[in-house]
Amino acid sequence: MNVQVATRSAVFQGLHRLLRPGDAIWWGQANTEPLTLTRTLVAHRHALAKGGRLRVFVGIGSTDTLRPEQSDAIDFFGYSAGGTHTVLAQAGLLDIVPSHYSHLPDLIREGRLPADVVFLQVSPPDAQGRYSLGLVNEYLIAALQSARAVIAEVHPDVPWTHGNLTLEADDFALLLESQYPLLEVERSEPGPVDAAIALHISQLVQDGATLQIGVGKIPDAVLSGLVDRKDLGLHTGAVSDNVVQLSEAGALTNARKGLDEGIAIGSILMGSARLRRWAHRNPQFAMRGTEYTHNPDVLAKLHQLVAINSAIEVDLTGQINAEVAGGAYLGAVGGAVDFLRGAARSHGGLPVVALPAKAKGASRIVAQLSGPVSTPRCDAGLIVTEHGVADLRGLTLARRVQCMLDIASPEHRADLERQAHKLLRYSGAAFSHTA
Repeated sequence: MNVQVATRSAVFQGLHRLLRPGDAIWWGQANTEPLTLTRTLVAHRHALAKGGRLRVFVGIGSTDTLRPEQSDAIDFFGYSAGGTHTVLAQAGLLDIVPSHYSHLPDLIREGRLPADVVFLQVSPPDAQGRYSLGLVNEYLIAALQSARAVIAEVHPDVPWTHGNLTLEADDFALLLESQYPLLEVERSEPGPVDAAIALHISQLVQDGATLQIGVGKIPDAVLSGLVDRKDLGLHTGAVSDNVVQLSEAGALTNARKGLDEGIAIGSILMGSARLRRWAHRNPQFAMRGTEYTHNPDVLAKLHQLVAINSAIEVDLTGQINAEVAGGAYLGAVGGAVDFLRGAARSHGGLPVVALPAKAKGASRIVAQLSGPVSTPRCDAGLIVTEHGVADLRGLTLARRVQCMLDIASPEHRADLERQAHKLLRYSGAAFSHTA
């Protein structure tokens, strides 16, 4: 199959030929969105739906491609309302799948999450004619293996990354040139609170540890604080620019991971051209699908897995809400439980949840969650705020409350302590707290 010039007419005609009413369409989340295909889809949604409706699976959004007004022809479902897709949830138009990230591939393969068509953004082919998925593997591996049609745009700036899967021309129902520049995730400078949290976390990370870390101010600050470590490893979902900083400093060797030694593992590149250049044909980096990056048996084999995840709020006993804030769905169940459980099983591992102690004057350490329990307290490990670290592992409820009060904002501790006495009545636990 030849790569077609992506004129507006060619893209529309190709999609019109391949899409069917009722199709469920998947594509890469965040900065891996294939804009040539997605923008044509929403611009011509009525014609492409052919009198019916289309379904779109969403993850984290980084563009305004999907908007509430498009619900006149498109139904939205997905695992997350993160980023720009919050507007869909706030409009009541995003049907959330409250699933662990590790479960998504099997749900796709079993047909419980339909995946009829996959939009991809791929690299130019190598000398053997193989196209790399480039920026993202994640759950798209399972989706494209289940899909009736795989439609891709080729972008010259998508890196050729090593992984379990490459595609050849015959694997595509349609292959087009990309019309848009690649999206990038710009690094944001951490503020004083982020830096304080990151300092607490970085002091826990020993030489030879394996890192699972997300993207954002706190993770970036953590990575920046680890450049003096030795033989760190990487096994994560999202990979950011600061991973390159670790690699160039000689701290990231992956020499002591216990699995995939010498190779950093990720499933989505969320950064800039600097990250793409580092990943391109890098034999010391490989992309993997969700069924590997989030596999509990794989995670358990890693040496000293330090899993660092975030939360909207944590209650005094360690229950974690990562989904709802102020009555609005903003986050996801996602991979937090997968990684926290994996770190708990890893020899010397640390399951870490990091968050500021307060936001907009309100405490994020709470007596009772305002949203669902995304992570049960039995899976809570180390909770970190700018005020310190609460290691909840093996603690009774009463001791957990004491530790959580110590990392809450000082101005909220007295009120939280009053509520804690009521909270622990049902357990028969004796509780006293001295700051």
